[in-house]
Amino acid sequence: MDKIIIGTRGSDLALWQANHIKKALLKQGYQVELKIIKTQGDIIQHLSFDKMEGKGFFTKELEQALLNKEIDLAVHSHKDLETSLPEGLTIAAVTQRANPCDVLIINKESYDIKEPYCLKKNAVLGTSSVRRKAQFRAIRNDVIIEDLRGNVPTRIQKLREKKYDAIMLAKAGIERLQINLQEFETLELSPKEFIPAPAQGVLALQTRTDSADLIKALQILNDRDIQNCIYAERKILNMLQGGCRLPMGAYCVFKDGIYMLWASFLSAENNLPKRIYITGTFPEKIAEQACYKLLNHQKLSVFISRKEKDSKYFFRSLGEYGCLISGNSLTRYEAIPFSQNIPYTDWIFFSSKNCVKYFYAQQPLVNKKTKIGSIGGATAEALKKLGIKPDFTGRSNDTEEIGKEFAIIAGECSVLFPQSTASFRTIQKQFTSQKKLIDLIVYDTLPNEDIQLIKTDVAVLTSPTNALLYIRNIKPVDYPKHFIVIGKSTARVLEENGIDNYTIAWNTSELALTDMVMSL
Repeated sequence: MDKIIIGTRGSDLALWQANHIKKALLKQGYQVELKIIKTQGDIIQHLSFDKMEGKGFFTKELEQALLNKEIDLAVHSHKDLETSLPEGLTIAAVTQRANPCDVLIINKESYDIKEPYCLKKNAVLGTSSVRRKAQFRAIRNDVIIEDLRGNVPTRIQKLREKKYDAIMLAKAGIERLQINLQEFETLELSPKEFIPAPAQGVLALQTRTDSADLIKALQILNDRDIQNCIYAERKILNMLQGGCRLPMGAYCVFKDGIYMLWASFLSAENNLPKRIYITGTFPEKIAEQACYKLLNHQKLSVFISRKEKDSKYFFRSLGEYGCLISGNSLTRYEAIPFSQNIPYTDWIFFSSKNCVKYFYAQQPLVNKKTKIGSIGGATAEALKKLGIKPDFTGRSNDTEEIGKEFAIIAGECSVLFPQSTASFRTIQKQFTSQKKLIDLIVYDTLPNEDIQLIKTDVAVLTSPTNALLYIRNIKPVDYPKHFIVIGKSTARVLEENGIDNYTIAWNTSELALTDMVMSL
């Protein structure tokens, strides 16, 4: 090869991506030239993607240039590619994955920490992605969503001009262009909770199938693990017979020999996306399972040890797909008075929403310099509703793992733990020294004697205490076919009572619990 001609779109982001690959090839001793090609998506800016005809809005012209041998290599954002490639073309390599998250960029006057996604009520959100629209409306149906087109800097300028209260973009593009967003509030959305487009954050290097030398040269840039992960993500898209504009998200990670896949899909018949979570050892297998579960579902009877008002999304989402949900906590709570003059500590760590509720209800005098820790997303949301942004939020489904992470962060600092009389003190036990830890009892946990349990297909148990009370109040013959539990501590209660037909939710959030039921 005398020279490699790379075809690229002319946007700032596309040029960054093409130049990134160009630099890598130059290091290998190749001569490289860029050729800018305009695509349909670049030319037509007045229509949203769902109103444009055809497919491959950002790729078709580049692929045609490859087939015409006008260029040797096309560099794409992999999420823009259709799952069925033109005959004669192949994806020779995929890069390491940049941050796959979507990020919400909010004008400061529209930021409200007390609302989900920290966006004020009835705000105007800009995005043309049907996937983003579907997932955002599932949580915030008050928000007005309007189409937003243009390259990344253009979209940010429209936000700056107050044409929107907030916009949503891929984090990878922002990082690649090194855009300073300090004038805005930003919220990075976990890809397990707000599921990105298949292959988001990955670059696809496309060439002709007969370019053997170039294909070989590109292997040094290929990430095999990422290749397998996005194969699973895009396989679902292909099986759903949809293009890259389908209201579907998929995110797969590989860890310790296991593929973990989150997927979301909104069909024409439903108002809320269906979400599922699948694990397995083969990418193709989990993709097939995910597709089947997205298109088919059992109408299960489900009990959850939370009241309906505490699990609104869980009830709405499963109810839309025909599940019969009943919910009530098997415990009741009573506040235990404590002095408003709490001891000064460097941190206050909350291990549940109830800890937040019963601590702040007594209006304690908290030093402004004290940092706040949260065991998970649900507890963090309870804090945000009080206008408090946690400095630490656990992301694991393993309480011990969260405790170990927090113990490292807290180090030698002093920590106050508001808690229940029934606390297992799992977080505290992960500290090598207990000298600077202070336990503060803020409420009592008591059995809720009024609950009558009935047999259901599934029981979702949200704490060790609820698990104990569930087992005590229902006959073994009426146990459900399957248990879903939050955390290893709750799972341990089941195991100690001879129950092994359970699954641990990947997170403590309503989204995670919904995923687990939908995936049965």
